[in-house]
Formats: sequence, structure tokens, C-alpha cells
Amino acid sequence: MGKLPFTAALAVLLATPGFAQDAAPAQQGAPANQTEQTADLSILPQGCQDAIQQSGMPGMMHGGMMGGMDMSKMMGGMERMEGMDEAQTASMDAMMKMNVPMMATHMIKDPDLAFHCGMIAHHAGAIAMAEVELKYGKDEASKAMAQKIIDAQGPEIEEMTAWVEGHTAQQ
Repeated sequence: MGKLPFTAALAVLLATPGFAQDAAPAQQGAPANQTEQTADLSILPQGCQDAIQQSGMPGMMHGGMMGGMDMSKMMGGMERMEGMDEAQTASMDAMMKMNVPMMATHMIKDPDLAFHCGMIAHHAGAIAMAEVELKYGKDEASKAMAQKIIDAQGPEIEEMTAWVEGHTAQQ
């Protein structure tokens, strides 16, 4: 996939209401009531967040492709589909919380760091989806698989987070 299609796909994901939050102050020179959409990267360790920031991705979100446009209003409804029940909504929320951080990690220039950061986001998403299965699922085999995912991937997140902290401390 070329850079432009990836960037466009990332912009769409960042603009989706469940993927973004109004957290950034208004752009300098913009009306005070105008806010920008910023990605919620809080599921990632600080070293990952810093590397994403250094990659230039914030420029795309602030003043670049996304600057000044409230894309969430233009794309309203993508976050919640009509007729979705509580389990479907929880599953969609889990996926949406994972997608932006996972996609953003592909902007990190260091391939080793990008791998660890992407996998942390991926595993966090898998755990969130497994928690939805435990809460709403009925099939015992599926619930057992969900628990196995949580039990395996939690420690892997800790291991990868430790690697990220050690790696970024050396830089």
C-alpha cells in the first residue's frame, strides 16, 4: 500500500468519533471554539507515544490533512450503527480503541520499536475483545478461549512494555 492510501485510511480512522477525542487546544489563529481531533494513544507506553509524535503524525492531525476540520461531525454515525445491541457496541468500542494506536505505530521509523508498539496495541485490543466475550458470550468453549487470550497476552504486553522502556531509555 502506498503512502497516500495509508495516510488517507489513517485520517479516516482518526476522524471517526470513537477513535478520536477533542483534546487538543484550538489551532493558533483559529477561532477559540474550534477544536481538533487527536488520536487517543493512551493504551501505548510513553516511549511509543513519543516515537509517534516524533514521526510527524501529529502534523497530519494538526494543521495537515485534519487541521481545522471536524471530521467526526462529517462522518457521524460510523461509531454506532443503528440496531446494534450492547454486546455489539462493546465489541465495536474495543476494536475502535485499538485501531488508531495500532495504525499510528506504523508511522514509527524504528522498525523494532514500531513492532513492539504495534503489538502492544494489538494485544490490548485482543484483551478488550476477549473481555467482551467473557461478559456477553454464552458458549463455554469461546469464553475459555477468551480467558486464555487474556492470560497469555497480558504478560506479553508487560514484556513488550519493558522492552519499549529499555529501548527508548537508550536513545
